[in-house]
Amino acid sequence: MCAELIGTAFADRLYKKEYEMIQENILELVKYGLSTGLVDPEDKVYTINRLLELFQVDEIEDAVFEKVENLPAWTQEEAEGKLEGILAEMMDYAYENGLMAENSIVYKDLFDTKIMGCLVPEPSSVRKTFRDLYEHTSPLAATDYFYKLSRDTNYIRRYRIKKDQKWTADTEFGTLDITINLSKPEKDPKEIAKLKNAPSVGYPKCMLCVENPGYRGRSNFPARQNHRMVPLSLAGQTWYLQYSPYAYYPEHCIVLNSQHVPMRISRGTFDRLFDFVQQFPHYMLGSNADLPIVGGSILNHDHFQGGRYHFPMDDAKVRCQLKSPVPGVSAALLDWPMSTIQLSGTDEQTLIAEASRILDAWRGYSDAQCGIFAETDGTP
Repeated sequence: MCAELIGTAFADRLYKKEYEMIQENILELVKYGLSTGLVDPEDKVYTINRLLELFQVDEIEDAVFEKVENLPAWTQEEAEGKLEGILAEMMDYAYENGLMAENSIVYKDLFDTKIMGCLVPEPSSVRKTFRDLYEHTSPLAATDYFYKLSRDTNYIRRYRIKKDQKWTADTEFGTLDITINLSKPEKDPKEIAKLKNAPSVGYPKCMLCVENPGYRGRSNFPARQNHRMVPLSLAGQTWYLQYSPYAYYPEHCIVLNSQHVPMRISRGTFDRLFDFVQQFPHYMLGSNADLPIVGGSILNHDHFQGGRYHFPMDDAKVRCQLKSPVPGVSAALLDWPMSTIQLSGTDEQTLIAEASRILDAWRGYSDAQCGIFAETDGTP
């Protein structure tokens, strides 16, 4: 009997300690939101209450509140450094108390995204701020705000991006950038086996669709409660700007069609590329090929990839000048590992027309002796 009483008392103390810890974690996460600007001071209590609901906790005890409130304020850098630890402790509590189905990377990513969703401004608020900064300050100010938001919300996981390996190599083509992306978590074989049996759901249709922001996710589809997009008009069509959660380079953004339509490189592609860089002159924008295997990873949704980055190709030297049939356009073959034509000119529409002409010619070009085939059994 005595042993049972001791065991019960120990369990009660342990529970109380865990209960106080999750209250501290909630207050610390809100403090993170206030420090980074994610949470408006007027929304502090509201955000605390949202997190209390998520963790099925009824209160913040006075002693816990005073303990956290009396801590020194955090700088942006200090707040960034604390986020991973706060979320880790919150997920331990969630798993131990039955709020998280499994203690695996898949379910942790689903749950910590749900946690961060409590701190993120609504899409309409983000879009209004972006638009106001663009119109009244500058395009740079607008993207600076949106990129910082995408990192502060943990949509771009800073602590994982830091694991990426990057270095340079001097070659005959100049100094090249070599990178190994380690920010995308690897699933273990058991998790992969489970995903094979996961039910097929057609919503959202893919990870680039406009239905993603706010989506709760599932075992075979990432949660997106902390994800935001801002609308753009490109060549008279509605597109959206977002950032890549697995940034390969600074401010790695994705510009995606509002409609779920396959990638197709055409004259319209060049129209949209020019329109984008005129609106955001501090960003570059490009596209993967629209071909299977050698093209982009999501060919079923038309999109571009851009960012604020100076690529080694920008410094490539000219191997030889080409004769352009179009007045006002100069063409050159660059000294680069892959066939690369550089077009230069002062008239946008002339450049677009020449780029489109070269693209159409290349689509139908074959040279069997060099192993180049425009198509194989009807497939480009």
